Amino acid sequence: MAEVPLNEAVKGKDVQVEWMPFELRPYPTPTLRPESEYMQRVWAQSVKPLAKRLGLEIELPPISPQPHTHLAFEGYHFAKEHGKGNAYHHRVFVAFFQEGKDIGDLDVLTELARDVGLDADAFRAALEARTYREVHQAALRHAVEEMGITAVPTFVIGPRVFVGLQSKETLERAIAEAEAQAKGGDASGLACGRDGCE
Repeated sequence: MAEVPLNEAVKGKDVQVEWMPFELRPYPTPTLRPESEYMQRVWAQSVKPLAKRLGLEIELPPISPQPHTHLAFEGYHFAKEHGKGNAYHHRVFVAFFQEGKDIGDLDVLTELARDVGLDADAFRAALEARTYREVHQAALRHAVEEMGITAVPTFVIGPRVFVGLQSKETLERAIAEAEAQAKGGDASGLACGRDGCE
């Protein structure tokens, strides 16, 4: 569920962006506790410094244990069907990483859906009935089994797969290559990997 910097990189381009769910610890796998030594160390040594470099304000959410996210993802499918998928993604991330809200809680998710202009009653009813459960499970299977995604973030651009954080320039270059190939152009000689494009 990320929008930056890919949305900016694809503006005005003839490319399709597909957001795929990927749950690091799907239910019933236990989730992590923010007070654990591991989480405190990772956030202090990696996440917070990286966020600061990128100009992002994020905090380690205090919810313990961390919530499972299947309902949030099912809510995404509802939002996507109603033309608000990206707005919903963004709102859920802000709620979790900036506001410390429990995105595994149906009441919280319903509030977030309302915030982005979705019909809150219809949203809640869909999540209570688990209307999008199979859609979400199929999307997870596609991400894991067909696309081979094992980490977040992962970007699949044309034939290239980028695992981990990438610069805007790397993504723009890969998008330009994929767009050129789609239009029958020659983008040979450009090789992209985990460290960018050459």
